[in-house]
Amino acid sequence: MSGNDAEPGLVDQARAIWRGIALSVMAVLGTAIVVALIVVLSDTTAQRDRALKAQSHSYDVMILARTLSGTIAHAEAALGRYVMSRDQLVGREYYDEWDSARNQIDRLDALTGDNSRQQHMIDQLRAVYDRRGQELAITALSTSYKKDQQAYSRFYAAGKSPTLRQIDNLLDGIIDSEHTLLDQRVAAAAASIQRSNPVAMILAAFGVLIVIAAIVLGWLTIGVMRERAAARAEADVERERSAVLEDAVNEATLALRAQEAKLRQVQKMEAVGQLTGGIAHDFNNMLAVVLGGLELARRTLKTDPEGVDRHLDNATEGAHRAAALTRRLLAFSREEALNPEAITPIAAIGGMSDLLDRTLGDAITVQTADDGSCWHIWADRHELENTILNLAVNARDAMDGRGRLTIRTDARTLEAGEIGHCLAGDHIAIAVSDTGCGMAPEIMERVFEPFFTTKPVGKGTGLGLSQIFAFVRQSGGEIAIASVEGQGTTVTLYLPRHVGIDDTATKVETVAAARPPSIRGLGVLIVEDDPRVLTATVGAIEELGHRAVPCPDPLDAPRMLDDLGPFDLVISDVLMPGQTGPEMIAGLIERHPGLAVLFVTGYAGDGSAADFEGRPVLRKPFTIAGLERAIADAVTLGHPSPPDQLAAE
Repeated sequence: MSGNDAEPGLVDQARAIWRGIALSVMAVLGTAIVVALIVVLSDTTAQRDRALKAQSHSYDVMILARTLSGTIAHAEAALGRYVMSRDQLVGREYYDEWDSARNQIDRLDALTGDNSRQQHMIDQLRAVYDRRGQELAITALSTSYKKDQQAYSRFYAAGKSPTLRQIDNLLDGIIDSEHTLLDQRVAAAAASIQRSNPVAMILAAFGVLIVIAAIVLGWLTIGVMRERAAARAEADVERERSAVLEDAVNEATLALRAQEAKLRQVQKMEAVGQLTGGIAHDFNNMLAVVLGGLELARRTLKTDPEGVDRHLDNATEGAHRAAALTRRLLAFSREEALNPEAITPIAAIGGMSDLLDRTLGDAITVQTADDGSCWHIWADRHELENTILNLAVNARDAMDGRGRLTIRTDARTLEAGEIGHCLAGDHIAIAVSDTGCGMAPEIMERVFEPFFTTKPVGKGTGLGLSQIFAFVRQSGGEIAIASVEGQGTTVTLYLPRHVGIDDTATKVETVAAARPPSIRGLGVLIVEDDPRVLTATVGAIEELGHRAVPCPDPLDAPRMLDDLGPFDLVISDVLMPGQTGPEMIAGLIERHPGLAVLFVTGYAGDGSAADFEGRPVLRKPFTIAGLERAIADAVTLGHPSPPDQLAAE
């Protein structure tokens, strides 16, 4: 091989070497460019992902804040409907919505945990929410206690309360703060991307050398996009599925509530049936005394005339006992405003012994103890008795129908704030203790909430203790609960001592002294649809020396008053076919304004005090002496008496 032939080989070898070096340099440069592109694109992608994540977080916070505002608005709207309708299901809707708002505040607190400024606003929002809940709870309590006017005024006042505006302002502040934070994050991400653009453009000039890498990167990007699209489609499917499940849950909830209402009604009727059976037993005993006394009097009328009075006295005593039991049952059925009076608690509890024994059953032993030093309280007697009965029924359920119930009254002198909101001074503590299952601390914290109950579905409405709480507060007292799981519960009512003079007896004596000793010769129209009661009343009126004219139909009263008069007094039943007694009297008074009126009724719910317009009311059954006093009341009253006046029986 000659030298000339060798030179091309060396050149080719050198070219190959340079080509290899160039390829190596290009490979190194390409690798560097790929690495640089990867770094730049990774940083850009990370910035974008952080921006998207921050944006999603901000949207979640703002959407949750708006949802919280809507939930609070729905809860207050449900409370408004409850105030208007007193429907317990609507009340439950308000309670659920308000509790859901509390959960949303907790979620909002968790979402904003990395922002101290927003955390401060969330704390303020929670405090205002609690104050707002207390305002609305008072309105719910008034409605559950059926104090409609009070509930309306409190609901109206709640609508003007600054807490509503504070909640809106705090929610708007949280949303504005999140908007500002979102703008800052987006601006920071945009600036970072802007800084990356020049570097990317420089590196793109060398991208021709790494087309394959770009293609690979493109395929990778397409793969990522496909994965995101698939994830988005899967999320849409899950969202639709959750909506379907939510609708199914709502339908099942409505059906369950309907079944609860039916079960509650069935259990209510069962309770009424049990009470009716017990009362029937007592009435049978009393009627046996009445019938036995009358039969013995009839048999001994000829053989032993002196013994007739004794048998008649026994029969009369049995009839009086039946009448007293009837009046007590009717008193518990009344729905009326508080009518406070001076009461000795242990005496009121003692008067309930028969009713408590009948309600609680033979398996529960009832014990009473008194250390109240004969102090009085100023409260509504019927509300106090209903409160004791409610506590006794709760104790019975806690003891599963078997155990010992203790009702104790104590005289206590309290310091200001020693027991809840009690003022300093003398109080009477009424403690109702049972040997039942007791309550856990977390349950005791919620027992006074309306509609909250630990009883199984259909066994309770959750209103008993909230109504007791309202009664105690209205009476100026406080309530306390002590409970140990497995040992029992004690509910103590602290009611202020009443040191005023109960002048009820003095008033009665004054009115009695002002009556004339005897009234005779009155013209009396007696309107009564029951022929037996009408006959007995006519006989009693004639026995008292008056002229009695019977009227079995209230629609005939105007005609008889004009044709058979004059009349000084009309004695009328309250509930009659065709026309009620108050309606009939309203028409008669327009034509005879000076006519005296006496209503006679056998049921406490026959009419409201407004229907009677302050006129005397005589309760059936009545004695001739009671009728005579009632006639004296009706004739001697020159103006309407107070609405709650009852004639002596």
